[in-house]
Parts: sequence; structure tokens; C-alpha cells
Amino acid sequence: MTRRLWNLSAGPAVLPESVLAEAQDSLLSLGDTGVGVCEHSHRGKAFVGVADEAEALCRELAGIPDNYRVLFLQGGASTQFAMIPMNFLTSDATADYINTGAWSKKAIKEARLFGNVNVASTGEETNFSTIPASHSFSDHPRYVHYTSNNTIFGTQFAAEPDGFSDDAFLVCDASSDIFSRPIDVSKYGIIYAGAQKNLGPSGVTLVIIRDDLVEAGNDQLTSMLQYRTHAGSDSMFNTPPTFGIYLMMLVFRWIRDNGGLAGMGTRNRDKAGRLYDTIDRSSLFRATAAQAARSQMNVTFVTGDADKDAQFIAEATAAGFNAIKGHRSVGGMRASIYNAFPPEGVDALIQFMDEFENGTT
Repeated sequence: MTRRLWNLSAGPAVLPESVLAEAQDSLLSLGDTGVGVCEHSHRGKAFVGVADEAEALCRELAGIPDNYRVLFLQGGASTQFAMIPMNFLTSDATADYINTGAWSKKAIKEARLFGNVNVASTGEETNFSTIPASHSFSDHPRYVHYTSNNTIFGTQFAAEPDGFSDDAFLVCDASSDIFSRPIDVSKYGIIYAGAQKNLGPSGVTLVIIRDDLVEAGNDQLTSMLQYRTHAGSDSMFNTPPTFGIYLMMLVFRWIRDNGGLAGMGTRNRDKAGRLYDTIDRSSLFRATAAQAARSQMNVTFVTGDADKDAQFIAEATAAGFNAIKGHRSVGGMRASIYNAFPPEGVDALIQFMDEFENGTT
């Protein structure tokens, strides 16, 4: 087999090797069924068992209360950008959005098609290197929306925003830090996340939604765009992304077996902390995100010299660090060290950075 690289891709991203190995076997036969996981009917006993275990593990890991539904949908987080205001926002109502970068902007753009949007705060003036410290919420917004982690700019909320009216519900796009640390689901009306960063492959979107919101959504929409449709059919109104759900089940098992969300939180704090410590003590590298806003998932850094950045990226790539080039909005480098990125990969990157700075690469 070709040597596996240290995969620092922002997404689709690294998966646990044990998960990939088990999935490899299941492509030919799911357990002892004699039929590959991609070939099973989504309504057959074998796959229904997979889907049931995936939901049960998801609930167990996050402590999801009984009055929430767990949905496995398609269309990515980008469809949720529209589906949420389509269901809950009207032309005479307002939703509050916190703008922390590219994905927030996309969500805001979609919401404006359906109702009024109040941008409660924005990090634009610092090129999104910070998380806004205060917010100007509407008096009675329908909901408050934020993106918990920002892959491009390397920033992350340390805690949920608060201070908005009690009659609003909180919505979180958690696509790039879902299940990377403990979460209190009861604080939210809706949490959604594309699976391809921390939970599985691209093609599955996890939506955790409170029961009352399922019923409160607009019932004049096409069936596929109503949450009640998917909640009422256990995410099987149409053929779901069966292989993606299967991989999510395996990833949920892996998270459980590695200490659950508390274990992931410790693992991720340690990995990111060691990498940021290396950057902070360096005379060559500097982090682009403000210290209080730094992401544990996406570590963005530069040298301050575009040519030196390009040299580092080229040499790091040749040394086996995949997809370390930063997004064009920030430049420099980005190390995406999601749940499944191994601690020894962080150690290898730190060693390479030290050697590059000392001229010994």
C-alpha cells in the first residue's frame, strides 16, 4: 500500500485508520451478510441496524435529550443555510446572525431570501481573526445563528453566544468542530454539521433538532425541505447516503472507545496547544488568529514572507504533510487537526517546523 501521508486537509478530512480498515472489509460483506455495505437496501434489516446504532451512539455521545430528533440528511451544511430560514423565517420576522467569516456570510445570504437579517456582530474589520466579544441582538429575533468554528480563518467560539431574548432559539453550524468537545445540546434549537470534518465522509449532514421546531416549520414547502418529513420517516423518506451513515456509525464507536466527547476535548486541546506553543516560541512563524479566538481544529499561521511561506509549503508537502497550504483569504499555512488526526502527526509537524526554522530540513 502507498504510504499514508499526514493528512491536514480542511475537508473532506482525515478519518481514523481503524475505521477505514473495517469499512474496507465491509465493502465486500457487511458482517456475515455476504452483501457489501453499499449494496444493502436502506429498508433491509442489516442497514436499519446500522442506522439505529448510529443514532443511538450519537445520542449517547452528546447526551441528546429525548425531545430532540437526530436526522441524517443530504445536501451538506449549504442546504441547511437555506432550509433553516425557509422553515422558520418569514418576511415580517428577523433572524440574528453572527458573522465570523465565509460560511457565516453564505448563511446570511441565504437567510435574506426569506426574511429580515440582523447581523448582530462581525469580525470583518480584523479579517475575521477574532470572535466578536459582544453582539447587538434584535429585541425578538426568531432565532440566533452562529458558526462555532471557522476553517478558513482558524477561529472558534470558546462558548455559546448568549444575551438574546428567551423566545429565540439558538442555531449552530458546527460543521468543523462537531463532537470535538463536550456540548450541552439543550442550549440549542438546531445543531447541524456536514460530516466530512469530524464524523465521516462527505455526503451526510447531521441535524439535531428540537421536537417543537420540527412541528413549527413551514408546512407549505416541498416535502424534502421540511424537517417533519425526515423526522417522520427516520431519515429514510428517500434513499439516504447509506455508506456515509455506516462510516459515521464506525466513527461514533471510535469516539466512544477513545473517551467520548470529553476524551476528544482533551485530545484536541493537547494537540492544538502543542502546535500553538511551537508557533508562539518561534521567531519565524506567527499565528493569524487572535489568541483568545484560536481554533483547536484549524491552526492557521504564516511567516510574514510570501516566498518563505511558499518554500515551507513545498518542503512540507514533499515531506509528507498533505494539504498544508492555507486558504487564499488568509495565506500562509493551515494545519487541520480534527479528531482523527493523530497526536504523532502533530509531533512530526512540530519537528519539521523546528528543522525548517533552523535550516536543517
